[in-house]
Amino acid sequence: MTKTEKDEGSHPQGDVAAEVDPEKRPNSSTLTDPGQPAPEYEYITGVKLWLVFISVTLTVFLLMVDESIIVTAIPQITSDFHALSDVGWYGSAYLLSICVLQPLTGKIYSQFSSKYSFLCFLAVFELGSVLCGAARSSTMLIIGRAVAGMGGSGLTNGAFTIIGASVPMEKRPAMQGIMISISQSGIVIAPMLGGALAQYSTWRWCFYLNLPIGGVAALFLLLIKLPDRIDRTNNAPRLTIIGLAKKLDITGFLIFAPATVMLLMALQWGGTDYPWSSATIIGLFCGAGVTLIPFVIWEYYVGENAMIPISIVGHRVVWSGCIYAGLFLGAVMTFTYYMPIYFQAVRGISPSLSGVYMLPSILSQMIAAAVSGVIAGKIHHYYPFSMVSGVFVAIGSGLLSMLSPSTPSSKWIGYQILLGIGRGFGIQMPIVAVQNILPPQQNPIGIALIVFSQTLGGSVFLAFAQTIFSHSLITNLAKYAPTVSAHTVQEAGAAAIRHVVDPQDLPGVLKAYQQGINDNFYLVAAASAATFFLAFAMGLNRISKKEGGEVEE
Repeated sequence: MTKTEKDEGSHPQGDVAAEVDPEKRPNSSTLTDPGQPAPEYEYITGVKLWLVFISVTLTVFLLMVDESIIVTAIPQITSDFHALSDVGWYGSAYLLSICVLQPLTGKIYSQFSSKYSFLCFLAVFELGSVLCGAARSSTMLIIGRAVAGMGGSGLTNGAFTIIGASVPMEKRPAMQGIMISISQSGIVIAPMLGGALAQYSTWRWCFYLNLPIGGVAALFLLLIKLPDRIDRTNNAPRLTIIGLAKKLDITGFLIFAPATVMLLMALQWGGTDYPWSSATIIGLFCGAGVTLIPFVIWEYYVGENAMIPISIVGHRVVWSGCIYAGLFLGAVMTFTYYMPIYFQAVRGISPSLSGVYMLPSILSQMIAAAVSGVIAGKIHHYYPFSMVSGVFVAIGSGLLSMLSPSTPSSKWIGYQILLGIGRGFGIQMPIVAVQNILPPQQNPIGIALIVFSQTLGGSVFLAFAQTIFSHSLITNLAKYAPTVSAHTVQEAGAAAIRHVVDPQDLPGVLKAYQQGINDNFYLVAAASAATFFLAFAMGLNRISKKEGGEVEE
């Protein structure tokens, strides 16, 4: 056997050696010496594995719940603190902290123990929950939300890193898919839970609820010894403050953070607090763009020690996976926000019942994620599910765009099931693709980039969706209910339009509402169709069966 044949036979991607050249891999020196046999890792199994899986899933579930549980409790909070003007910051402070710190968490997990890094992030998240629950002023609540977001920024990345170290590569898609699906159900459950707590107990339990659940998860992880796939033998034995700053690329973070804050604030305020054409919004966008220039230059200068190494983000599988994840989560968040508006505003359903009506998409997503994960591990390919996902979600969204006030339940249930299956097929595949192509040392950075893209994609799409919905609503109100004040309808909100509109005008108002929602489903369909093509860019690589990327034939 020639040297070339030998190299191809032992290539990390098996029969696709031509596609992924090991010499072009980012920081390929982190892989084992090709002259030495690949190390055999011991994975955790049985009860220990399930306890770890339950712990990280519960934690990420709490993170998703915390994102939207406050929505239905806000009226009571504003009444207690007399601070209606602060409402926007209750969500923004949390989102900003998570998004800004997300890339830095990848460096933290690549330099320190994944188990104890995860527990530290969980402790900060719990501290933020305590501050929120004990808040005596609106300012204290906002600070608590920011602290909770700081802790939450590292939990999703840590959950993927821990699962990735605990099970072989071919078993990860199934476990990660189930974890994501269960966690994302928290976004839908949270508003109902928050409303119930605010009504029957106190809104403070929206935050105190995190303490016992997070405590149990932390206890399980403390008692179980977790494997760690990252080689840290080259780390300096004595870590000074300067050394730590260099390892984590704090300089890069200090440039990146203000750029991200300006971008998110522009998306948060644009079209609501300020017109998109205002000097404030344009200035924020320009500031974010200008600040990114020195950040890119710095990251290129630092090289492999950068917070976001150019060699990693420039890899086709990584950058395409990030775009795929951003579009995918943007579509998911748009559907999650506007489908309940259809039920509550157009159909006149209560908030709690609208959550029940969302179950077809949630349950079908959970089942599809588990099934696709198992099959992907068996056939050693993730790309078929990435492609099918885009097709299913695009078709499901297109069908949902034809909803009307009188659409029979059989149709909107069926459309949601189709969309949920598509989401379940694709939701974990960018993570699988990145884990499959990067060496263990760089996996946390790659995962952090995917999670950051998801968060940013959700923010961008919700801003777009708000603009589309508002414009469509105003335009169609003038068409279908010309005597009704658009300002009155917008101020009333989705749940109260029947109380502020005369009965004879209500059909036209509902039709205008419906058209605004349908226009957003067009946006979801377009984003989902784009993910179909990005699935090709993520590559046709096989899922590795052995640690280090070696595929068993």
